[in-house]
Amino acid sequence: MDEKRRVLELCVDAGETLLANGAEIYRAQQTMELIARSYGAGDFNAYVLTNGLFASMRIGDVEEHAAVRNTPRVSMNLGRISAVNALSREIVAGSLSVEEAFLRLAEIRAMRGYPGWLMAIATAVSAASFGYLMGGTILDAMAALPAGLAVGLFVLRLARTRAPLNKLVSNMLSAGVVALVSLLCVWMLGLVGLRCDLDMVIIGGIVSLMPGIALTNGIRDVANCDYLSGTIRAIDAVLIAAGIALGVGIVLRLAALLPGVRI
Repeated sequence: MDEKRRVLELCVDAGETLLANGAEIYRAQQTMELIARSYGAGDFNAYVLTNGLFASMRIGDVEEHAAVRNTPRVSMNLGRISAVNALSREIVAGSLSVEEAFLRLAEIRAMRGYPGWLMAIATAVSAASFGYLMGGTILDAMAALPAGLAVGLFVLRLARTRAPLNKLVSNMLSAGVVALVSLLCVWMLGLVGLRCDLDMVIIGGIVSLMPGIALTNGIRDVANCDYLSGTIRAIDAVLIAAGIALGVGIVLRLAALLPGVRI
């Protein structure tokens, strides 16, 4: 009885780890079912949503155990998703006991991502790269570099606050930082006679904020007939895009009100 209960806890922990790090709905549900079946739990049922999961397991003819987890997405860590997938394959192959699987899963949940300074630099480089790929010049790309670095550091600082902000507000503020730094860079380059396209600079800076994974996962969920979860992810993507548009629009509008500023 206790071992079956531990199997249920392992399934729920694995599903929670996948969901919290941005995995698709079908992947979390399929992984839970595979783990349960591998440990001999024939009567196992799982229902997964974007921010929570429900699982039940019948033991014998009478006793039934259930578990419910609220699972808000903590961060996007594809390394943890890949590690849980590898763990589930080892479990299916029969090479791990339940307790060994728990130890491996604890190690996966404790995995650290890339350091913050490296993520900020990567955001800066991606801003410059996308500014150029979207049709900007080399000078536009160089102007997008500090905008990307600024938003990378700002997002990192927001992630470390004790009381996390609403997603709409945090994306609006982040996009506002991109627009403000982009304006300053373009203005300063203009003082020395170098002309930049403000649109290309801002576009490069905000690409890292775009909800590409949320939208992609939403489409995949709908394709897998998880219509509720797909709709939730699509709404999430729309709210993120709205926050970005509001942040950029407010900063540009306020800047246009200043004397001598032309946008």
